[in-house]
Amino acid sequence: MAEQNFVDYVKILFRSGKGGAGSVHFFRGPAMPNGGPDGGDGGRGGHIILEADPQEWTLLSLKYTKHIYASDGQGGRGGMKTGSDGKDIVVKVPLGTIARDAETGEVLMEITERGERQILYPGGRGGKGNTFFKNSINQAPTHAQPGESGTEAWVILELKVLADVGLVGFPNAGKSTLLSAVSAAKPKIGDYPFTTLVPQLGIVSVRPGQNFIMADIPGIIEGAHEGRGIGHRFLRHIERNSLLLFMIPADTERTLAEEFGILINELEQFNPDLLDKPRLLAITKSDLIDDDLEKMLRPTLPPGIEVFFISSITGKNIQKLKDKLWDMLN
Repeated sequence: MAEQNFVDYVKILFRSGKGGAGSVHFFRGPAMPNGGPDGGDGGRGGHIILEADPQEWTLLSLKYTKHIYASDGQGGRGGMKTGSDGKDIVVKVPLGTIARDAETGEVLMEITERGERQILYPGGRGGKGNTFFKNSINQAPTHAQPGESGTEAWVILELKVLADVGLVGFPNAGKSTLLSAVSAAKPKIGDYPFTTLVPQLGIVSVRPGQNFIMADIPGIIEGAHEGRGIGHRFLRHIERNSLLLFMIPADTERTLAEEFGILINELEQFNPDLLDKPRLLAITKSDLIDDDLEKMLRPTLPPGIEVFFISSITGKNIQKLKDKLWDMLN
């Protein structure tokens, strides 16, 4: 997925259609010059609808869209003819899309299921024609309802990547290398910070008939929860992962426990609920250390979390890690 094609945030002015006005009309015919009311109702305005599209992975198709308007309903007519409804506008979005009111920040809806379809803003109701107001007292009403106005508002569409396993670690922790080793994904890999600038997804095959989706999320730096580095743009993608695989390189300059503590703190400061997710720790680049050094490092591991020493280059413990992830997911 090209970085310039990964769009996870757009702001659009939506407007649902106005309802058509009801008709004030009376039947007239050769034998009935003063017939009763027969004004029809107005049609409803078009809805603004968000629909899940599993073929979409980003909001790229909406990148240059600033206004989306549904059409108005038609007015009612004589002969009790109802006006036609305004045409609905269906906006296709990827799974994991959140619609948020741009002014208040309120979450309006979330699209998380295949085939899901929700009305973001309904069209205004059509007005009642004068036929509706006829009764025993008022046999010839001369009024009808105007159509209801539609809703116009700026909305932020925000994508949070949906994945079973999210990889969490500092830049150069080996996340992209692991993803390329266990799936067909081809993320950019390099020896410099922020090689990965957008989330990458890969399908990991564990055993025949056993697969899960893994997401390589851009690396954390200290202060990411305050917006430093890629900041919030990356952190929100972690919220939709079922399980978090923390990754720390064996050649880190800090202790393994210190490194893990900083990662945990960044997630907690951004959203404490992230700490409720199941988690596992992988010590990467274990091909750079021997068995004796691995034994020396084990006392420095953070407590309360299962740890795997892995190497994406040699394949060390990769299958064991995949089996464990599969067991935790299921």
